[in-house]
Amino acid sequence: MSLYVIDDHPLMREAVVMLLRRLCAGETIVGLPRLAALNEAVLLHGEPSLFCLDLKLPDADGLSGIREIRARHPNTPLAVLSGSSAAELEDQCLQAGADIYLEKSAGSGDISAALRALLPQPEEGAGGAEAGTDGKLSRRQNQLLLMLDRGLSNREIAEQLGISEHTVKVHLWRLFKRLGVKSRTQTLHYARANGLLGL
Repeated sequence: MSLYVIDDHPLMREAVVMLLRRLCAGETIVGLPRLAALNEAVLLHGEPSLFCLDLKLPDADGLSGIREIRARHPNTPLAVLSGSSAAELEDQCLQAGADIYLEKSAGSGDISAALRALLPQPEEGAGGAEAGTDGKLSRRQNQLLLMLDRGLSNREIAEQLGISEHTVKVHLWRLFKRLGVKSRTQTLHYARANGLLGL
């Protein structure tokens, strides 16, 4: 698999590339300063399994970069790394097609955990819970359903599971994708309608 980091700031781009090299030893990590270089890079290095995208690039400002990547690669996990606070732009980025919004000011541990959760997990290989068609959820997904049913916030879920809020967001994204829903409300409706709660 090839992982693409698109950020025009050399120091930030190199830092994320190094972080991904630690997470995915042996995989191809490609750093790009502009979105316009992506097509050629994919031809050279292979199809993407993850994007890390700076929100403000010389050739793509704001949400346009997210939409452009989504149009070309609709199913590849996309993490936005931004200098702006999540309160300002997170909802807009998620609506535009990003899978997670990470603030550049977050610690490397939080960013690592969030990016690791976006990558394919060992239990999701052939026959795994998320890759399979048997309708079963993973143990973590069942935990999340019960916590959502209890009305817990992302912070409360993070505290109970001993993980970061960023990682909670990614686990929720994976659950939403697995169930074909887009929100907590839709998730709980689906879970109740299909007998997934109280099992």
